[in-house]
Amino acid sequence: MTMTDHTPLAEPVSPREIPDAAIAMIDAEGIVVGWTHAAEQLVGYSAGEVVGRSAAHVLPSPDDALKALAYAEQCRALDGWSDTVTVRHRDGHAINMTLRISLLWGQDAATRWLVSVTDIGTLSSGASNGAVRESLLAHAPIGIAVYDPQLRCTWVNDVMERHDGTPRERRFGRRLQDSLPAVEAEALEVVMRQVLESGTTMVHEYRAWSSADRHREHAFSASFFCLQDADGTARAVCSMSVDVTGNRRARERLAILSEASTRIGSTLDVMQTGQELADLAVPLLADHALVDLVESVPFGVDPSAGIGKASGRPPLMRRAGLASIDLGLLELPWVREEVIHPFPNSLFDTALRTGRSYLEPVLDTHSGPWVAQDPVRTQKVRDSGVHSLMVVPIRARRCVLGLALFGRSKEPTPFQEDDLLLAEELVTRAALSLDNALQYARQRTAALTLQRDLLPHHVGGGAAVDVASRYVPADMDHGVGGDWFDVIKLSGARVALVVGDVVGHGINAAATMGRLRTAVRTLADLELPPHELLAHLDDTVRRLNDENEEDAETQDTAPAVVGATCLYAVYDPVARRCSLARAGHPPPAIIDPQGHVTFPDLPAGAPLGLGLGMVPFESTDMELPEGSVLALYTDGLVESRDDDIDVGLDRLGAVLAETGSSLEDLCSQVIETLPTQAPADDVTLLLARTRGLEPAQVASWELPNEPAAVRIARQAAARQLSEWGLEHLVTTMELVVSELVTNAVRYGGGPFRLRLIQHEVLTCEVSDSNTSHPRPRHPHIIDENGRGLSLVAQLSRRWGSRSATDGKVVWAEQDLPSKAVAV
Repeated sequence: MTMTDHTPLAEPVSPREIPDAAIAMIDAEGIVVGWTHAAEQLVGYSAGEVVGRSAAHVLPSPDDALKALAYAEQCRALDGWSDTVTVRHRDGHAINMTLRISLLWGQDAATRWLVSVTDIGTLSSGASNGAVRESLLAHAPIGIAVYDPQLRCTWVNDVMERHDGTPRERRFGRRLQDSLPAVEAEALEVVMRQVLESGTTMVHEYRAWSSADRHREHAFSASFFCLQDADGTARAVCSMSVDVTGNRRARERLAILSEASTRIGSTLDVMQTGQELADLAVPLLADHALVDLVESVPFGVDPSAGIGKASGRPPLMRRAGLASIDLGLLELPWVREEVIHPFPNSLFDTALRTGRSYLEPVLDTHSGPWVAQDPVRTQKVRDSGVHSLMVVPIRARRCVLGLALFGRSKEPTPFQEDDLLLAEELVTRAALSLDNALQYARQRTAALTLQRDLLPHHVGGGAAVDVASRYVPADMDHGVGGDWFDVIKLSGARVALVVGDVVGHGINAAATMGRLRTAVRTLADLELPPHELLAHLDDTVRRLNDENEEDAETQDTAPAVVGATCLYAVYDPVARRCSLARAGHPPPAIIDPQGHVTFPDLPAGAPLGLGLGMVPFESTDMELPEGSVLALYTDGLVESRDDDIDVGLDRLGAVLAETGSSLEDLCSQVIETLPTQAPADDVTLLLARTRGLEPAQVASWELPNEPAAVRIARQAAARQLSEWGLEHLVTTMELVVSELVTNAVRYGGGPFRLRLIQHEVLTCEVSDSNTSHPRPRHPHIIDENGRGLSLVAQLSRRWGSRSATDGKVVWAEQDLPSKAVAV
């Protein structure tokens, strides 16, 4: 049912007996001629004590009496007058009253006054007739009619004519059948007889067609009072009625808005939200509805101009929603997702620029810029019969996101102001959902960008391992989480494999993940063993928590606690050995070349940031034959709400045991074993198949603990490079070897070892027993020492040092021509 349906009330409202405002009828000389039982209860005077006396009898002062009578004169030109006065109770105390005086007409132009008073102290009483009481207090028009015991009209005010269209001259001496439908009249007369017999006040609702609006049925609420004579007998029954059509329509509006709360914004898709708004509006509010969004909005981008700041041509629009009671009209000109070009200076352009709604009760389809510039659509609008239009901008945060258009064709009643208010409320609710969707789109874009920047784009293990990976976020909407993995090339053809898991999901977890991933890469450059790297990473996480606590104290909020687990492994393809350490992370799976799967029992360590530095991390070394597969993963892969972790480990081991698959296929097979529903936690998998360097790719020499070691090392390096066909690097490498061995002999301790490794690059390593690492200096012009490492840095692609079990290793790398990499 639309807001303007003429559907009659399903059944009349049953009359209710209520206490209400005190009523008195006063003649032209100010003498009380009628009194109600409610008036007696309010001021303490019985009908016998008041009727026949001046109304000033119950006023505490002559000034109040004069004031009331003076204002009563104004009622001759008005619907009524009301004010607050003080009334004297029979026992002497004063009562603050809201008083209203209405002019009544009788036959032969005779006049009387109907006075109603309401105790201000009882305004919150739920027992009174709310419709009449609110009208009494708010100066709203009240229709008043007085009927004799035979139910013939004797007195009436001007408002009654506006209620049902019957002039007062046609009312006098007649009953209700002459002004109301028979059913309504009969029901009301039954109520009036009950009032006359019992002396109580009753309320009843009825229907009528206002003279000002003959096309719309109105609902009225009437209160009936028994007016008593001086001896307490029923003299007449007084009817006071108010138009409650607005209340009824308000209830309908509330029902529509209630439905809007469940039907609009069911998803974070802006186009879907636009369609939901159109579907709700038809047919509850309009016969046709269109929702157009600024073209950038469906792509998660705010409109470039705010309200009142737009200039030039209006922005392109994209049709997000459309609905019509006539499905044939949906073909043209209304096509969903069509790009719309609003015409400059049109009603739609104006609404976009100003952010104001526009109501066209009678739509003119024969003039305006859009009529001439788009004759095809104009003719379609004419054919549709749309005669009334509302244009409501969709506003959010000082920007217009689009327009909602509502039209009527089959419903003959034009849109009115209250229809526009309802449309604006519906659009406001849709705008909130659209703005939420926009914020979601922005956050999702930021999250995906962050994820793309933080996770490795191309994972490669160099000469040490072949790798493949998968990442499945639990937050599928944002596509980002707190898991991370990395493959970091180290010196000496070694490689570091990392998998970590930050507590939580979404963009905040991803930001923390990015900080930890950067920290791991920085620590990996220091060539730290796994247990030392995790200890430093633990310090980093605890510092993050300290910073969060300080920020929380400043902002008076709960601190965000950072927690994470991590597994760090370093594989050496020369020794074919792997060193691993973990911080509260699940153990890796190791698959030997024959397909046998084991989960080594590594020291667990405490999660990062939660061990308070009290639990040391430990590294474990193990030999990995060439062709072994090392599987690093996060707990989301093996844990679920329904199964124990052992079930997940068995499932993972069963898939990994299948030999013959490529790493990429093996990754896919593992992910396919996950439950079909969205994972409860992020899932990360990193597979690395080990490779070993051939003996011919590595050459090493023991050097004597004497200055002659420099010459021996230089000659050995030159011979080896010649054997490898790298004569063009001999001169450079001789200088690098000389500087590194000289520093070892001068500052280190024996034994000394020189090693050359040919893999993706040429690596020169010099080891000694001194644990102190070299630090480059920037010597002055007159300094004789300190230039060796600077020269090594200039001659090498990169250089550095790392700790060893019996001292340290200083290394430097040289680029190789591609054809010389493999042997």
